[in-house]
Amino acid sequence: MEQTTELFIDLLRKRNRAACQRLVGDYGPAVFQLVRRIVVRQEDAEEVYQDVFVKALRGIGDYDTRKASLATWLCRIAYHESVNFVRRRQPDIVYMDEQDLGFNNLVDIPEDNANDSHTVQALEEALASLPPHEQAIITMFYYDNMSLADIAYVTGSIPSTVGSQLCRIRKKLYKMIKAMHP
Repeated sequence: MEQTTELFIDLLRKRNRAACQRLVGDYGPAVFQLVRRIVVRQEDAEEVYQDVFVKALRGIGDYDTRKASLATWLCRIAYHESVNFVRRRQPDIVYMDEQDLGFNNLVDIPEDNANDSHTVQALEEALASLPPHEQAIITMFYYDNMSLADIAYVTGSIPSTVGSQLCRIRKKLYKMIKAMHP
């Protein structure tokens, strides 16, 4: 870890006002983007976003630079706060599992359909119907370009499990799209 990062972490641990403002300024947009993908309502996302930084600043003493970058550590907090918020607020939502869709075989999506506007719309609908945990994994991998190791750290898993989850979620999305738009 470079000297400036060590100094920055030290200042955060000492509750230095400028360092705290820099933390929010530097990492706030990415954290809010992650929160917003999981927490649908803007007002709720703003509440969770604030909770993320409160929790981060309270827990900065436990942050271990050897386990993850500061950005990944903040994403871990944002992910858990967001998923927990959604679970507390919407306990009666039932998500479709691939067995519920009645498909047994998976066929690859033809590449010429990848840019089709109907396919894009169907993909967005399917993504929106996934459970928050699965939405978060897909968005961290494809939208945030996070590595499997970073996603594993964020979700409290291991990289091979994240890879398996990504594969399963992709298959599920394909089946959901086919079911919506036969």
